[in-house]
Amino acid sequence: MGNDLISSLSFAASGMETQAMRLRHVSENIANADTPGYHRKVMTFEQAMDSGLVEAGPVKLDQSELTKIYDPGHPLADETGHYDGSNVDLVIEIADAREAQRSYEANLRMFDQTRQMTQNLFDLLRR
Repeated sequence: MGNDLISSLSFAASGMETQAMRLRHVSENIANADTPGYHRKVMTFEQAMDSGLVEAGPVKLDQSELTKIYDPGHPLADETGHYDGSNVDLVIEIADAREAQRSYEANLRMFDQTRQMTQNLFDLLRR
């Protein structure tokens, strides 16, 4: 039973770590939404088969088309007056941030409940 509780702590901690990393990438995407030529970062999650822990997969750049912005006075504008913006959609980034935050909080609650159960188990064993 003790090993199951320790495993639960590890699972929750790995979930919190990957969601924190996801929030960092979402924050970077939001911060660079107006950066010309910026491709948003996306990451996947993988479950390690040997341990069951959640791990961040490779971070990739979203290769969807960049927004064309018309601003003839911009230093990056071509002969038609357009330059490449970013492919960051703030609505998607905010939704991703909320999802990552909720997942982080769920893992934090699981971690805290498991920690409390472990403490209760140790208290019972000391009696």
